[in-house]
Amino acid sequence: MKFSLGFSPCPNDTFIFDALVNQKIDTAELAFEVVLEDVQTLNQWALEGKLDITKISYAVFPLVQTGYNLLGSGGALGKGVGPLLISRKPVNVEKINEYTIAIPGENTTANMLFSLAFPGAAKKQFMIFSEIEDAVLHDKVDAGVIIHENRFTYRDKGLIKLIDLGEFWEQKTGCPIPLGGIVIKKNIDRNIQVQINRLIRKSIEYSLTNYPSISPYIRLHSQEMNEDVMRKHIDLYVNNYSLTLGEDGKKAVGTLLDIYTSINNIKPPHEFPVIDES
Repeated sequence: MKFSLGFSPCPNDTFIFDALVNQKIDTAELAFEVVLEDVQTLNQWALEGKLDITKISYAVFPLVQTGYNLLGSGGALGKGVGPLLISRKPVNVEKINEYTIAIPGENTTANMLFSLAFPGAAKKQFMIFSEIEDAVLHDKVDAGVIIHENRFTYRDKGLIKLIDLGEFWEQKTGCPIPLGGIVIKKNIDRNIQVQINRLIRKSIEYSLTNYPSISPYIRLHSQEMNEDVMRKHIDLYVNNYSLTLGEDGKKAVGTLLDIYTSINNIKPPHEFPVIDES
């Protein structure tokens, strides 16, 4: 039985799925057709229902709830892990509405967090996350919201942090920040959904057992990143919430759904089943 599976080439995702997709653990009768793409592409594909199982930004979850369930394992959620708003020179954040801001995709959690912090900012340019540092450096935009490994490299390029959007979220809600989760199509047999969630958790446990060794699979998809940055990336985004959301994680996701409803003035279904071993 084969399922399509999408996730990003970032070290935290390849770390999580390495053992699963490279047969380092027993997947029984299950097989996976893997597609690696940037998160905004995966978000769009989830809106189209293209993949059976996929990583998404939590900000797009309210829009795909009718077709997908949320898996308890494999996501990125935590404290001190949020996006950063950066610039090349000091900027008065009270005047952000006047500036052009690069955002890593319209349906990303980063965009939702930026909108929460700066609801009046309308001069946004959406682009692939890896292009934002250069856009700021070359004055194509006044500031940018960065995610993933750019959190660890922006200072080396002479850029400065204006605000930590994750800290803003934590201060406002008291919850860890839900960045990205793994969803699975609702029309897949429930027992298979539970089995796949269990396999993702086993895949993470396998990688953690062999950590801090960096596997060839992780290196292959992080070609321009040194091992120190890879480990910082994994250390930041892979944690106990990746193994299972737990009650704190579920509460954080529920809080995000409430805020999404408020920001967008819509009422997506709030109740969301989480497929977990429990």
